[in-house]
Amino acid sequence: MIRFIKGIFHPGLNSSVIIESASGLGFEVSIPANSVLYKHTEGEQVKVFTSMIVKEDDVSLYGFSDKESLELFELLITVNGVGAKAGMALMSALPPSELRRAIASGDVKAISSANGVGKKTAERLILELKDKVGTFEDDAAMAAGDVYVPVTDERSEAIAALVALGYSKNEAMEAIGKVKENDLTCEDYIKHALKYLF
Repeated sequence: MIRFIKGIFHPGLNSSVIIESASGLGFEVSIPANSVLYKHTEGEQVKVFTSMIVKEDDVSLYGFSDKESLELFELLITVNGVGAKAGMALMSALPPSELRRAIASGDVKAISSANGVGKKTAERLILELKDKVGTFEDDAAMAAGDVYVPVTDERSEAIAALVALGYSKNEAMEAIGKVKENDLTCEDYIKHALKYLF
C-alpha cells in the first residue's frame, strides 16, 4: 500500500499529476479539482498523501495535500454506492472543511452539488457519516488554545498549503491561529504564518 509519495511535481493530464520519485519512477496521481497541489510548478518538491485502490483490472492512486483530506476521502468511500470517482467528485466540489460541515449539518443540497452525486447518495452519506466527521474548526480552535479564531475557507486553504510545504498539521494550525487578522487571502495568511514558523 502506497500511503504517500515525495518527489518532483509534474503536471499530468485531466485531473492528475505526476510525482517523480527519487528512484526515477513517475507515479500518476488523481487529485481533487480544487487541490492546493495545483499551485505547485513543474520541478518543485512535493509530498502527496495517497490512497491506492486496486481493482481486478486497474490500480489507481488518489492524492491529497494533507492526511486529513486523505482520511476524509477514505471515509467517504466506505459508504455503500460511493466509489473513488464519486469520492473525488465530492472532494472537488467542496473544500474538506465545508464538506465535513455539510455532512454534519445534513446539507443535502451542498453535498449533491458534486458531479454525479444525487439526492439519495447525499442522504446516505449524511446518515452513515454524520457522527463520524469532525471539522477543521474544532481542530483549529484547539490549536489556537482557548482563544477562538474563526476558520474561513482561506484559513483552511492556508493550513493545507503549509502542510503541503512539509509542516505538521498542528504546526500549521497553530501558526494560522496566531494570525488575528480576518478576511485575508490564502497567500497573506501563509506569509503571516511563516513568520511564526521561522
